[in-house]
Amino acid sequence: MTIADIRKTTEAKMNQSIASFRTSLTKIRTGRANPALLDQVHVEYYGSMVPISQVANVALLDARTISVQPWEKGLGAKIEKAIRESDLGLNPAAMGDLIRVPMPPMSEERRREMTKLVRNEGESAKIAVRNLRRDANEAVKKLVKDKLASEDEQKRAETEIQKVTDSHITEIDKLVTAKEAEIMAV
Repeated sequence: MTIADIRKTTEAKMNQSIASFRTSLTKIRTGRANPALLDQVHVEYYGSMVPISQVANVALLDARTISVQPWEKGLGAKIEKAIRESDLGLNPAAMGDLIRVPMPPMSEERRREMTKLVRNEGESAKIAVRNLRRDANEAVKKLVKDKLASEDEQKRAETEIQKVTDSHITEIDKLVTAKEAEIMAV
């Protein structure tokens, strides 16, 4: 493995960390409705637990209401119960086949809790990126130790890896700031 390979794989893994962080941010509740919020809710379907999105059509009715349209008749009550029992604090209401899930307004205290959660998620993502940096630097040091690269190449590689790390951490900070602003907007 060359220094260029190490840098490429490290950057690809850092991009995956940011993508994973973005996905986890969509699951954090803001004042607005978001269909991705129900992705973590599972419902029993023929003996196995499956995500709601696999047994129903999940869409937005308006800015504060999610609609869930089950694909089978008898599933409505199970879906409603699963949403109610999830830790999201939602209270679904069935209207015939359609299940409406209104998003309750968040209190100031709840908004502050959510921003703390966002910051913790951001810190976890930064730790993941820093661990990737450490692994890459160790791989470069191993190349120098095995006489496959010079110490000058090691210094250059470590500088490049640090630049990539800094850009990814800046990206994480931007995502955290944007999500906090979204949560605190009334």
